[in-house]
Amino acid sequence: MIEYKAFEVEKKWQAKWDETEAFEPLDDFTKPKKYILSMFPYPSGRIHMGHVRNYTIGDAIARYYRKRGFNVLHPIGWDSFGMPAENAAIKHKIHPKVWTYENIDYMRKELRSLGLSFSKTREFATSDYMYTKYEQEIFIKMYEKALVYRKKASLNWCDSCKTVLANEQVEEGKCWRCSSEVVQKEMSGYYLKISQYAKELLDSMAELKNGWPNQVLVQQENWIGQSEGLEFEFKLSEKSIEKLNKKFEKYTVFTTRADTIYGVTYSALAPEHPIVKELLENNLLDKTSAQKIKDMQKLSSRDKQTAEKEGVYLGIKVIHPLTKKEIPVWAANFVLLEYGGGAVMAVPAHDSRDHEFALKFNLPIVQSIRAKDNEYSIKEAMCEDGFLIDSGDFTNLESAKAREEIIKYFEKNNLGKKVINYKIRDWGISRQRYWGAPIPIVHCEKCGAVTEQKENLPITLPDDIEITGEGNPLDKHPTWKFTKCPKCGGDAKRETDTMDTFLQSSWYFLRYTTPVTLWEKMPFDEKHVKYWMGVDQYIGGIEHAILHLLYARFFTKALRDLGYIDKNIDEPFANLLTQGMVLKDGAKMSKSKGNTVDPDSIIEKYGADTARLFILFAAPPQKELEWNDSAVDGAYRFIKRLVDRSDNILACESLPKINHKELSKDSQYARKKIYEAAKKSIDIFESGIYAFNTLIAASMEAFNALNAQEDKDVWTEGYYILLNVLEPIIPHISSELSEKFFKCKNFTHIIAIDESVFKSETMILAVTVNGKRRGEFEINADAAEDEIIKIGKVTVSKWLEGASIKKEIYVDRKLVNLVIA
Repeated sequence: MIEYKAFEVEKKWQAKWDETEAFEPLDDFTKPKKYILSMFPYPSGRIHMGHVRNYTIGDAIARYYRKRGFNVLHPIGWDSFGMPAENAAIKHKIHPKVWTYENIDYMRKELRSLGLSFSKTREFATSDYMYTKYEQEIFIKMYEKALVYRKKASLNWCDSCKTVLANEQVEEGKCWRCSSEVVQKEMSGYYLKISQYAKELLDSMAELKNGWPNQVLVQQENWIGQSEGLEFEFKLSEKSIEKLNKKFEKYTVFTTRADTIYGVTYSALAPEHPIVKELLENNLLDKTSAQKIKDMQKLSSRDKQTAEKEGVYLGIKVIHPLTKKEIPVWAANFVLLEYGGGAVMAVPAHDSRDHEFALKFNLPIVQSIRAKDNEYSIKEAMCEDGFLIDSGDFTNLESAKAREEIIKYFEKNNLGKKVINYKIRDWGISRQRYWGAPIPIVHCEKCGAVTEQKENLPITLPDDIEITGEGNPLDKHPTWKFTKCPKCGGDAKRETDTMDTFLQSSWYFLRYTTPVTLWEKMPFDEKHVKYWMGVDQYIGGIEHAILHLLYARFFTKALRDLGYIDKNIDEPFANLLTQGMVLKDGAKMSKSKGNTVDPDSIIEKYGADTARLFILFAAPPQKELEWNDSAVDGAYRFIKRLVDRSDNILACESLPKINHKELSKDSQYARKKIYEAAKKSIDIFESGIYAFNTLIAASMEAFNALNAQEDKDVWTEGYYILLNVLEPIIPHISSELSEKFFKCKNFTHIIAIDESVFKSETMILAVTVNGKRRGEFEINADAAEDEIIKIGKVTVSKWLEGASIKKEIYVDRKLVNLVIA
């Protein structure tokens, strides 16, 4: 009997795969390709079970398609810039670069121990100097094309991380990394003009509907937030213009409900609106009001949307464009500066938010829409469409028609225009930290902001820094920021902010397409990008639905328009699988909860194949997976039995010839189950559902059926096929047994299905009485219905005693149902 020694087998095959460069993509563009990519990890120091799940899923898919004859690109790399390295530098007194690359070395060994079929030559870290060089080049190209710009803005600031956060990085008012409270701070920063691509980002989601989870598409659609409506100007009253020192005469508002314009009773401005700032800076508000506005300014955009409604009357008024009545203007915490110009017309009778605010501050509520059932209560807003009332020439129009007519009136009389607005805001990428890619801008007193010359790239980070957690180390460095202006040669200072790390993960998948031999010359090679893109299967967590996935889509479109990649490449990821979390005791694994399982210890005790088998068997990839120690033991026992029973195999290099009709029923059944597993393998991979749990269950059923029979040829055929089916899941032991008995000839192709095994001369039918299963019987497959029902009645005769049969039903090849009274 062969003894299963997981450690020896796995080390042997990992070394063999390395020696033969078994997983390197080919430069043969005539072959069909598959680009299989799992989201690359942050090198935190150790892999966790979430990594094991993500990368095992991707690896199984990559291995399957190699067997199918595809040219497969299956790379790995490291998302290696970011705050944790600086936090480690403070805590452990170690340089961020040293900490990062030591972690990469350790985690690379961990991933290798799982037998993952990654390309070794395409691996890189985003903190590598050559990656930074081309990232800075891309930044410069974007800057030259006005896709990057600099402005002052009130930003989300994490005082703990000492850095700016994008709106998407603020979670319930807290920093997504350290959970500290986020405050608002006015700062200058660089922005990527993602809003310029809002319409295309929205429209091209149609291409993704068959390949992406609907939940992700809905989240992106909501984040982009397209809305169509009326944009017009509120003119300030004469007294208000005087109060504002004649610096403002009007401001712009946007509404999707032009049909409610006759119900406007006040207007509200964002606390950060220029008019509000003018009032504050010139002490035109009382101290209490001024302080209240300052408190509102501290809230992030997300917090404003969920906070209790707060507001301050600003002592100014605007003129209604149609009724010409004066309307009071308030500062309100529910109005966002970044949407619709930071000003709204408020219609409390027909908007819940405006209604809540009006009730709190005792503002007028004027109905201008009549519900179709004529019901209306001032106690709550009537937000549905209806018919206009008290609305001038538009009275009695249905809401949809009224919106069209009112917008036409505004356009005809130069009062406003129809516009499409988007909720998505431009992406602020400036971060006040050391461990990131430097922004390649030089500030010159004579020339202003100037991009660095491309021949000077990359602008690398200085090694001699001290990280204390206070402020930006690059800004404090005694020499690094002092340089010469690339334009005039005079004294200048480098930009000391670094780029948001989400920028690095927005194009890494394109870099993988290009062979390492070309990395010094270009960010990516056009013909390689054209061949490999888009990614055929992308795998990662649902938590990246908005941030990473949206940014990657934007970057792909921007790089296309900048001429970096083929003009026909519009989307980066054709198919997306969002794997579920790994739980223990019903909760997500985390060190703080003390419920983690160390992958290293599992591999050391059972072997990588056991870890892989359990992680793919315990739940469908898209569902949460509950850790189960006994199920891990079960996975190990299955592999051990697979090894133990291999004594029954006859060595060969091709499938044995078997006369199916001459086999015993047990052997025929075993062959049927074996080919069912082979069919299941093709189905789950080709459909893109990847229900590995059902494939493994089918393989276990087939193995049990083999054990219930004794024919050596059937054993041999069974292993020949099962090892082929299981190789993407448990590659080490599958390769070991295949080499021993079949010289791995069964790994060169997908097994052809022998359909004859599914044809049977007999069939087994269930018998139910009044819908309850009471027995089963075997009968010739070509038996007549009368004979089938007759034998069915005999089979369950004891259940029919003293009863009369009311109905006899035969469901073809499945069951006989008898209805009795």
